[in-house]
Amino acid sequence: MNQSLSTQVLAQGQPWIGFDVGLLVDRFWSNTVDGLAYGSIYALVAIGYTLVYGVLKLINFAHSEVFIVGAFAAYFTFTALGFRPGPTLDIPVIEIVVNLLLAGVIAMICSGLLALTLERVAYRPLRRKKAPRLVFLITAVGASFAIQQLILLWRGANPERAIRLLRPETVFEIFGARVTNIQLTVFLASLALMLIADIFINRTRLGRGIRAVAQDPDTATLMGVNRERVIMLTFVVGGVLAGAAALFYIMQIPQGVLYNGGFLLGIKAFTAAVLGGIGNLRGALLGGLVLGIAENYGQSLFGGEWRDIVAFVLLIAILMFRPTGILGESLGKARV
Repeated sequence: MNQSLSTQVLAQGQPWIGFDVGLLVDRFWSNTVDGLAYGSIYALVAIGYTLVYGVLKLINFAHSEVFIVGAFAAYFTFTALGFRPGPTLDIPVIEIVVNLLLAGVIAMICSGLLALTLERVAYRPLRRKKAPRLVFLITAVGASFAIQQLILLWRGANPERAIRLLRPETVFEIFGARVTNIQLTVFLASLALMLIADIFINRTRLGRGIRAVAQDPDTATLMGVNRERVIMLTFVVGGVLAGAAALFYIMQIPQGVLYNGGFLLGIKAFTAAVLGGIGNLRGALLGGLVLGIAENYGQSLFGGEWRDIVAFVLLIAILMFRPTGILGESLGKARV
């Protein structure tokens, strides 16, 4: 390794962390492009955490399983449509688009239904009994592990064999970095969905109900807002967006469909929500993009095994100076 560009920190005679500035510079633009694609997926999942926290002040740790159920739904939609693991088939673009849209819709429906079921079965009885917040948190963690184990019993511990409908092809280049059709599709589709979610929350009657309950649930109820309906809608919206993120995820990582595949991504999405400002819809977008880019930069600078660590160190560093996150607004106080 060129010592003018990098140094090695030694532990027990073996290098355990790199510091390769040259590699970071060489891969800067490719890491940025790839980070934006991953970050947009984190952001979509983070919106589910943000919405539920904004309305209920609850960290729904079972949201990661809502995401992975959507990934399984999309995967089995592909198999039902006749696609099998192996080389990418040469089929017309319009057919690919239709199949991806169908898989995305089914994934969103399944994730939305699971999110609604969690709200009805796990959280609503606790609200009616006015349970302490700690009980909600324990229930969320328990529900997460329960769903994981059910999937494990159903499909086993091995990931599903990769199915890829779309062959990665370079669309254009930015300073020598390839931008593939998959990266571009994931990024633009995610941005479009986040824009729709933002308009829904800030411009529609139902969205105003969500913000009203987030700001002051008691006053909102007195003003005629159906709190239970708002809570149900909040879980469904978060679940639907997680289902869309699941499709984009298996487009980006076709071999990522396995029983605990949502665990780490869910933690990162939650980190993105906190990073941008928990309870802030636009903060979830910003946090996801920042996190996706930062972990890619860290991977080149310190080594691939440090990718996940960089993400969480970044969170700690920012919260030390900005405890409420980068934007720091709550859902109830979000600007229209």
